[in-house]
Parts: sequence; C-alpha cells; structure tokens
Amino acid sequence: MDIYSNRSTYKLIIILFALVIGGLSVVYTNDLVNKLADRERKLIDLSAKGYKEIASAEFSESQGFLFKEIIEANTSVPVILADEEGNYISHRNFDAPKGLSPEKEAAYFKAQITEMKLQYPPILIEIAGLKQYIYYRNSDLINQLRYYPVIQLAVIGLFVIMGYLAFSLSKNAEQNRVWVGLAKETAHQLGTPISSLIAWAEYLRMKPEIEEEGIVDEMDKDIQRLQMITARFSSIGSEQKLQLEDLGEMVEGAISYLRSRVSQRVVINVKIQPEGAQVMAFINRPLLEWVVENITKNAVDAMVGEGKLTLEITELTEGNVQMDITDTGKGIPRKQFKKVFEPGFTTKKRGWGLGLTLARRIVEQYHKGRIFVKSSEPGKGTTFRILLRNRM
Repeated sequence: MDIYSNRSTYKLIIILFALVIGGLSVVYTNDLVNKLADRERKLIDLSAKGYKEIASAEFSESQGFLFKEIIEANTSVPVILADEEGNYISHRNFDAPKGLSPEKEAAYFKAQITEMKLQYPPILIEIAGLKQYIYYRNSDLINQLRYYPVIQLAVIGLFVIMGYLAFSLSKNAEQNRVWVGLAKETAHQLGTPISSLIAWAEYLRMKPEIEEEGIVDEMDKDIQRLQMITARFSSIGSEQKLQLEDLGEMVEGAISYLRSRVSQRVVINVKIQPEGAQVMAFINRPLLEWVVENITKNAVDAMVGEGKLTLEITELTEGNVQMDITDTGKGIPRKQFKKVFEPGFTTKKRGWGLGLTLARRIVEQYHKGRIFVKSSEPGKGTTFRILLRNRM
C-alpha cells in the first residue's frame, strides 16, 4: 500500500483513533466521578441521620459515640449546618478565611449556602419541632476528577502536536538533504558528458562541410543549455544572492529557448503592466528562469500542442511584483490546487512530478515569495500566480 499517497487517510484514522480514546477516557472518568459523588451523598445522608440521633435525648451514650464516629468519618465533603432561616450554625471541611468578624463570617457562609443549594438540595433534620438543614457540595477530589480528563487530553494533545512538529521538521530537513544531494549529484554526473560534447563540437568545427550547414552552432546552443542546467542543479542547497533585475527581460530570455521548440500553434505572449514599464524584482535569475520554464512546459503539455500562453507581469503597490502564467489547456480540478505542488504528483504517463515541487521551493525558500494556482477550470485553462519582492 502506498502510504505517502494515502497519508491523508492515515492522518484521519489516527485522529479518529485519538478521539475515540479520549472519548472513552472522558466517559470512564465521568462514570467514576458520578459513583464517588453518589457515595458522598450517601455519606452525608448517613451523617445527617447520626447528627439527628445524637441530638435526640432518647439516644444512649454508647450509640451516640457510634454515630459521632460516622459523622467524623467525613473528612473531605464540605458541610454547613444552618437553621430554618438559613443562618449558619456550624461547618465541617471548610477552609474559611481567618480573622473574619462574626458579621463577615456569617455573610461568607451564607454565600456558600447559596452556592450549595444550586448543586444539591439540603437535608432536613427535625428535632423536637426544630428544623435544621445540612448543606453540602462535592469534595475537592471530585471537582479535580471532573477536570482531569480535560487536562489529560490537553497534555496528550500538546505532546502529540510537539511530536508532530518535531517529526515534520526532521522529515523536511531530511527531504532537503535528499533534494540537495540529488541536485548536486546530477550536476556532477552531467559534467563529464558536457565536457565530451564540447570537445566533439570543436572537432566538428574543423570539418568545413559540417560548419557550413550550421550544425555546430545548434550543438553549441544545446551545450550552453546543458551548462546552464548544470549550474542550476549546482546552486540548489547553496546560499543564493538576490539581485534587482528586469523581470520582463528575464521572462523573455527564459521562453526564447522554448519558442522555437514548441508547436507553432502555441502562441506565447508576454505582457507588462503598466505597458512599456520596466518591472524590477529581487531574483536569482538562473533559478527563476527554471521556474518559468517548468510552468511553461507544463502549460504547453496541458494544451496538447495548440492554444495560447500568456505571461503577465504587474508591479503592485505593496512592494510586490506579480506574475500570472495563464494557459488555455485542460485545467486542474479545485481539489488538486495544492496537491499539484506535492512531490510525485503528476498527470503525465512518464512524468516524475517534481517540476512544480521544485518551482515552489525556488520561489518560497530562495526568493521568499509565493506561488499558487490562482484559478483553473477543467477544459478552459489554468493561471499560476507568482509573487516576488521588489523591496528588501
């Protein structure tokens, strides 16, 4: 199974699995909390009965001692004993502020009684016609357990995010090393045959009959092209200096090689906005030419040898320069707008799916710009937009 191609599905499965685990943890903890809360309610109810029996004059001293032990067994549940009018009488398991005056202390416990009423109904104790009420709420342990799943999930989520970021960074670093190594090895491998071709061109130039036919001149053009490609591969992974250059002139130079090598039914136009202006941008010329050539070649392939290709350069007011490359080819479905830049994605039978990936790296990493699919419609064409800087 191709894990890379189906990574979105695997991510979804992992997320769903994590949600199921988190949900089960919350359900289990809530069930545990409810059981503990029910146990506390029974303890308070038993304590109330014990208090009532102790207050009864008919109860023996030995039995009173037994129920006193039951009452004192409650060491965690906050309890307030109040009269019929809600006035505080006594309390248990409360960390009340110290140094309060009797009036402030009564106000403090009255506020606590109001909160307790919202959580549980009070337990009535009636002794010799006198009504008293026991108010209580959940212990701190239960409150902590209620928030435990949330805290647990938050901590797990934080570790998952940190792990994912660490994995992504290490994966990107590894990919960068592979890209750089592959590019430099390719440049190294091209060096030997290019040197051999240069020697053959010099040898053929000494043949008058071949020189007159212009064959060597065409060979020289292709050799220069190979040398330029080698230089591009060699520059990958190295620190690149950007220079302020005429973007229109650079684009014309990039497509001049392609114009004579594509179908005559493909019309290629370069437009500058405003018309006749010199649009400058900070670029690395060899690498950006590579981007333009890659996108242009893809556009020509998408038009199947017939159509219109327009490269429109516009100077923006925000310190950016915009270049739109528009073709009249078969188009790209919207769901694939971002996927086209991923390594290995291609619609060609013999394609490697690396051209647009390399283009994005050059624009975003080396030029600190942006490249994206601005618009596309199946059967009508596609527009790629590149944003570059004309200010440092």
